[in-house]
Amino acid sequence: MSRPRLSVEAYVEGVRGGSRAILAQALTLVESTRDADRTLAGAVLSALGPDPGTSWRVGVSGVPGAGKSTFLEAMGLRRIEAGQRVAVLAIDPTSHTTGGSILGDKTRMTRLSSHPEAFVRPSPTRGHLGGAARRTGEAIRLVEAAGYDVVFVETVGVGQSEVAVSDLVDTVLLLVLAGAGDDLQGIKRGILEVADVLAVHKADGDGASRAAAARRELAGALSLLHGGRPGGPPPVLTCSSLTGDGLEDVWEAVVQHRVATGDAARRARRGTQALRSVWAAVDEALRNRFRGDPSVEAARAAIEPSVLDGSLPPTVAAARLVAAWTGSPDRG
Repeated sequence: MSRPRLSVEAYVEGVRGGSRAILAQALTLVESTRDADRTLAGAVLSALGPDPGTSWRVGVSGVPGAGKSTFLEAMGLRRIEAGQRVAVLAIDPTSHTTGGSILGDKTRMTRLSSHPEAFVRPSPTRGHLGGAARRTGEAIRLVEAAGYDVVFVETVGVGQSEVAVSDLVDTVLLLVLAGAGDDLQGIKRGILEVADVLAVHKADGDGASRAAAARRELAGALSLLHGGRPGGPPPVLTCSSLTGDGLEDVWEAVVQHRVATGDAARRARRGTQALRSVWAAVDEALRNRFRGDPSVEAARAAIEPSVLDGSLPPTVAAARLVAAWTGSPDRG
């Protein structure tokens, strides 16, 4: 049974007042696909006002096994010790079979999620590609309105396609492992082209020397890949969440990226990101209207068997479905 929705004023007052319970309910609201909830969520976000620009948004990417959750807990606790409030929006993959999601990141960050100065929220992708969830941008605005200084967005961990996170954050931090298939040959381009800071993780014990070698290899490769990049290639460091070695160096690299970016460039980047979100929302709304249209449903029932048996090319089928929706002549 779903929880009754609050008024716009109650959501706004609760989020601004630091109520973790109401913040969680507001996040559930913006993640909802129900039309009434989408309308209410829009009203809440509008009432919260524009982006204050005081937080720093950091995307943390890397393949499964890179230790993103372990890193975020260790780094998050350090940021809290430094006097900052920390939010983690952890994106979990959604099953194509069941539609469900494990949402296990919160259980892997038990110390951080229980800290009063932290807020950890796992969210399902619901089939959204690019390593982030469809409503992550709106979720970021909510936790910023709640007063969190640092917002980490932990991506799914699907490798090169995770570039969508760069449309949500100010700094992209990529965690890699030495000798685990996600070094230079495994990563190649894609996420490497949008990463602002790289850290070879789990640089402890027997892995310390391998991590140092991987750091040198990546640094050399990035000098070629980003030879013409303003400010040069992104820094490559080593760190261990187990021992804490190198974690402050990684954070200092994030801080230096913020300084180098500058406030004006950050505001411009966030404006561009917001504009892209507008068109993403338009695409979603049109897709939902298209799929729910009775004329499309009727045409689909007639077209799909022909696609399945191979007698109708997919492009022709798509043209007929669009024609059924718009009422224009079928030119397929």
